[in-house]
Amino acid sequence: MSADLAVAIAVSLVSALAYAAAAVAQERLAARTAADGSGGLVRLLTAGAWWGAVGLNATGALLHVVALRFGPLTLVQPLGALTLVAAVPLGARYAGRRVARLEWRGALLTLGGLGLLMYAASGPAPEDSLTLTEALAVGATTLLLIGALGRRGRTPGLRHATASGIASGIASALTQTVTVALAAPGKAAPPVLQTVLVALLVAAFATAGLLLAQTAYRSGLGAPLAVVTLTNPLAASVVGLVLLGERLHGGAAGILPALAGALAAGAGVVALSRAAARDAREPREPETGAGPAGAPAPGAAAQPA
Repeated sequence: MSADLAVAIAVSLVSALAYAAAAVAQERLAARTAADGSGGLVRLLTAGAWWGAVGLNATGALLHVVALRFGPLTLVQPLGALTLVAAVPLGARYAGRRVARLEWRGALLTLGGLGLLMYAASGPAPEDSLTLTEALAVGATTLLLIGALGRRGRTPGLRHATASGIASGIASALTQTVTVALAAPGKAAPPVLQTVLVALLVAAFATAGLLLAQTAYRSGLGAPLAVVTLTNPLAASVVGLVLLGERLHGGAAGILPALAGALAAGAGVVALSRAAARDAREPREPETGAGPAGAPAPGAAAQPA
């Protein structure tokens, strides 16, 4: 394993921990506001726990950008699913309960699947970046997908979660194209207009991912969270493989472990989401204070996009 790849993995793990801590604080705050019937956006903007979660999300995002500078999208994005695995013991700890057997099973399946994905994705560090035309085409296609998924119909929570994952994954792909273009040695810096336009697309899709996830969670946290977690790396990896010249380890033979890893990780995420849904149906003790790190006291868990 190269030094750059090791840095990408280590930074991605710390980023996942920051996201997980933010997720627990956000879900617990959502559970408390739902229990007391308080308002949504205004209540969040006046809650210290919310701003603590925003700070943790920002930290996770910055670390994610650093990881993308040293590792390929096909590696860094799947590692983001570790946020869900880390949130399991954190959520159980703050809820004052033990981690359920189904949660452990889901965590192990997810970790095993991620291990296979990491092997398949352990190619060279990224060297290519999207042109302005490619970035705009990716942006337009993403907007069309989000528009189609956002239409009225059945299962709005799952559709909005899918749109959230796509938006966040595309934001990561565009972020990498900016960081690689700016930091590539021996290459001329990209035109200012191109950098600004791509940065605006990153901000727009990152914000859209966050808002779409918030909308999806109106249908609960279990299934929408699983869909966001799976769709995010899938969208980013498609861009990396199709447009950025990234390749799977072992060429065509690398497809088999990648598929096996994706299936295992998917099964793990589904098991974790089922456990979270089952926990949400159980009676909760009244919340009386604030937990550590600005998180409201005993509640549940949610994931950033």
